[in-house]
Amino acid sequence: MLSEKRSQSFLHALRGLKIAWQEEPSFRIEVLWGVITLLFSVYFRISATEWLIILFMIGFVLAAEALNTALEELCDKFQPTQDPHIAKIKDLAAAAVFIAAIAAFIVGCVIFIPYLITLW
Repeated sequence: MLSEKRSQSFLHALRGLKIAWQEEPSFRIEVLWGVITLLFSVYFRISATEWLIILFMIGFVLAAEALNTALEELCDKFQPTQDPHIAKIKDLAAAAVFIAAIAAFIVGCVIFIPYLITLW
C-alpha cells in the first residue's frame, strides 16, 4: 500500500493534470494530437522501439506544457502587471514547449512517413 506521503504526491499530480486540462487550451490540443498519434501507432502496428519513442515524445510535450503553465501562473502571481523580465521568462517557457512540439513533429514524421508511403 502507498504511504500517506506518496498518496498525497499522486493526488497533487492528478490535480495538476486536471488543472492543465481544464484551464489550458494548448494542453487539450496537445492531448488530442497525442491521441491521434496513438491511433496512427495502433493502425500501423509500429515496433516496440517506435512505441517507446512516441510515448516519450507525447509525455515530453505534455510535461513541457504543464511546466510552462505552472511558470506562467507563478509569474502572474508575483508580478500581475506588465514587466519585461516576466515577459522574457514567459517567452522562454513558451519556446521550450515549441521546441518540444517541433521535436515531436519531426520524430512523428520520421516514424510515420515510411508507413504512409506504403499506403500509396
